[in-house]
Amino acid sequence: MAAADLSQVPDVDIDPDGVFKYVLIRVHAAPAGESKEIVRGYKWAEYHADIYDKVSGELQKKGYDCECLGGGRISHQSQDKKIHVYGYSMGYGRAQHSISTEKIKAKYPDYEVTWADDGY
Repeated sequence: MAAADLSQVPDVDIDPDGVFKYVLIRVHAAPAGESKEIVRGYKWAEYHADIYDKVSGELQKKGYDCECLGGGRISHQSQDKKIHVYGYSMGYGRAQHSISTEKIKAKYPDYEVTWADDGY
């Protein structure tokens, strides 16, 4: 299998509206050892692990290794063009929201993107 290309993995994939759980995942392209962080957040997920298990399973089939760096919640108000990242995951701990918001700002440059360590 050819070396996995990290540029093929989108940095951010979150639901278009609502409040939902998210995880920050580090994806490793084996064997080169390069890595990058990605943000994934979906309303269907009851637990942070549901998102991580689904995303890591899909990425592993494509030859990547993954590790979960933590989680939290995202409030995405598409009508107001606002995204707020906050909270933590009981299972994975608090994601580094500053990294997550930088990734989100890059995908949604015309949005107001904020974060806070408080809340659940």
